[in-house]
Amino acid sequence: MSKLSRKLIIRITAVLCLVFVLSFAVNTYFLPKFFLYQKKNKLAELSSELVSISYSSLVQQLGVIEEQYQVTIAYTTLSDSVDDVNNKLLLQLNRKGIALGKFWLTEESIAKLREGEQVNKIYDQSKLKSSFLVNFLSVGGSVFAVGESISNSDETIQIVNVFNLYIWVGMLLLLIVLSALYTARIVKPLGKLNETAEAISHLSFTKVDIQTGDEIESLARSINRMSDNLEEAHKSLEAKNANLQTFIADISHELKTPLSLIRVYASGMQDGLDDGTYAHVIQQQSDAMSVLIDRLLELSRLQEETYRFEVINFKHLLDETIGDYRTPYQQYGLELEANIHLPAETWVMADRSKLESVLHNWLTNAMKYTSGARVNVTSVIKEGTVRFEIANNTDLGEDRPWELVWEPFYVMESSRSKKFSGTGLGLSISRTILQKHQAPFGLEVGDGVIAFWFQIPLFMKIDK
Repeated sequence: MSKLSRKLIIRITAVLCLVFVLSFAVNTYFLPKFFLYQKKNKLAELSSELVSISYSSLVQQLGVIEEQYQVTIAYTTLSDSVDDVNNKLLLQLNRKGIALGKFWLTEESIAKLREGEQVNKIYDQSKLKSSFLVNFLSVGGSVFAVGESISNSDETIQIVNVFNLYIWVGMLLLLIVLSALYTARIVKPLGKLNETAEAISHLSFTKVDIQTGDEIESLARSINRMSDNLEEAHKSLEAKNANLQTFIADISHELKTPLSLIRVYASGMQDGLDDGTYAHVIQQQSDAMSVLIDRLLELSRLQEETYRFEVINFKHLLDETIGDYRTPYQQYGLELEANIHLPAETWVMADRSKLESVLHNWLTNAMKYTSGARVNVTSVIKEGTVRFEIANNTDLGEDRPWELVWEPFYVMESSRSKKFSGTGLGLSISRTILQKHQAPFGLEVGDGVIAFWFQIPLFMKIDK
């Protein structure tokens, strides 16, 4: 038996025993008093009703009243002596089956009755193991004794308590068995959850199948979702670590190459070998290093930088950006085909400089990495958003891990050729900017074509 099962059974047993002890105490000490209290109230209410009835009517209805209220009534005149009153009342009670060893009204009680007061008495018949509760009241110059026999409850209560003890013991045994069965249904799933959590803590992202139809099943589903999320996060972290290692190697090479050239040309200048181009080469390599470092700083800055959102005309921004790239595309022998189906006033809420950075990055990438002669740019209004898409041919297959291109430090082509070289920071920067704009984005690959897209919500500008 598990620790949890033992705890539940012990606590349930303790509660049951406490309830039995309280029940025993209440039956023994409070039940007799409560029973007598109820009987006194019953006789008091009946006596109040009888006082309001006339003497003749009361005498005629005695039988009906005794039958209805299950009481015994005797009466006699108050003009007799104390002994005569007691004897007549006792004789009537005996005739009605009430045999009392103790029954007596005193002079003081008779005096109170003659003044119209009521007298309450209880006569303990210990040998008969009963008591007789009587209310004496005066009606029409006569005394009426309204009484009810009450069995002594001590012995009865003892029998009831013993009987209850047997019942409680049986209930306790049954409860222990049922508790053991029920707690097993609880503890077993919890044990599975514990094993699953332990496995997850050791990076074994397993799942648990529990169908109990209650909160434990809901907890199991939550743990399964947590396992999936942790596994995904773990894989992402491993991929980022691998990309970081690749990046460190690549960035080291990228920095080492210009540094080596700078060192060689600086030594040549010291040796008097400068033909007039050495300073230019050193400047060129220094600029390349500066650009690389600036890109790294830009990625870091974009994570925390405050964005200056304003209402801008996306069509104007797109037309200007495409116009800047027509000449470079022609120099590369490429055709930049623009299909812009936007109204003249297409307003969006954005940081102009950062959104322009995304457009520049995607147009530059398409120009550098296309394997065809044409790059297609399309922009339309779609479902309350402005959709921008740029597509170009690619030699890379659909089976490549395209989803990783958004990660920092990732370069799809690991070749050292200048055409494909890069730090893998451009698309990561674009992702950060688009996320800040709450603009959905993605890429689609198929039939030798790759298309990057994003959608930014339209802003309904109201003219004042």
